[in-house]
Amino acid sequence: MRIEMDLKLGFKDVMFRPKRSTLKSRSEVSLERNFKFLHSSADWTGIPIMAANMDTVGTFQIAQVLAKEKLFTAIHKHYSLEEWNNFLKNVSPDFYNYIAISTGTGQEDFEKIGKVITANPSLKFICIDVANGYSEHFVEFLKKTRTQYPDKIIIAGNVVTGEMTEELLLAGADIVKVGIGPGSVCTTRVKTGVGYPQLSAIIECADAAHGLGGHIISDGGCTTPGDVAKAFGAGSDFVMLGGMLAGHTESGGELIEINGEKFKQFYGMSSATAMEKYAGGVAEYRASEGKTVKVPFRGNVIHTVLDILGGLRSTCTYVGAPRLKELSKRTTFIRVSEQENQVYTN
Repeated sequence: MRIEMDLKLGFKDVMFRPKRSTLKSRSEVSLERNFKFLHSSADWTGIPIMAANMDTVGTFQIAQVLAKEKLFTAIHKHYSLEEWNNFLKNVSPDFYNYIAISTGTGQEDFEKIGKVITANPSLKFICIDVANGYSEHFVEFLKKTRTQYPDKIIIAGNVVTGEMTEELLLAGADIVKVGIGPGSVCTTRVKTGVGYPQLSAIIECADAAHGLGGHIISDGGCTTPGDVAKAFGAGSDFVMLGGMLAGHTESGGELIEINGEKFKQFYGMSSATAMEKYAGGVAEYRASEGKTVKVPFRGNVIHTVLDILGGLRSTCTYVGAPRLKELSKRTTFIRVSEQENQVYTN
């Protein structure tokens, strides 16, 4: 047993220090980025914000809205081959730049993505998603997927440390998903005691990934546009959102009305709700590591998206970054006292 004494920080523990800026308006800020990837020969241009591959968020309907704004959606893995085929038959070629097909690491998962990609070879992104990216089985599945699809852009995770980020990149990932337990409907930290404060995880994993020419996604923990900006400021290449995109017209989840107010169901993919829906219940050998909540109905998702983008542009003007690419270079974080933190979060 050992204890690391270094301080680790989450989004709520810091704020941006403003800096002199030559920008006159938020409209002068460009949020688009262009990436070339470690293994795939493809490149990508867009705004690097992603809808999470949860069935209440990573829906075809969300993807249609986000793609128009050049944002990305990791489509959840529970759509059938028929549903994929019906959806993709009428999309534009450019649409494929803004979606990923998601998968677990079982043999059935591998066979399913093979069928979907064979029927829709224009799909460019594969998202291999598990809660624990530290298992040998996961790494072997990643290697197998890279061998099978040498030209695809592969997203893999989740991990929270630099050394495992490097291992996944060397095993075939182009982009590593970073985050264990920070999500609003994730209970991994409560059930297992495992986790890592998200800001520190981003800083450490980004440093490791960029040294090899790879990229990372900050996955989880963002509850405000300011958190999204902090993730980019810390060095993340992409930011993945769950709860912030839940509760909308285009989101999944049951619409519920209570005392005249509308809500939508939102749950983690390791929750009892999700496992009951897709696996017939929680297996005896495991615990549920997610919860189910009711999110106030928020209307069309485009309004939330524009609010997030507006906040991010505003951050860039405060620190003098004319392009999102330059935000991390212009970032100085200041530690927030406990008293100030309570004011900030209330």
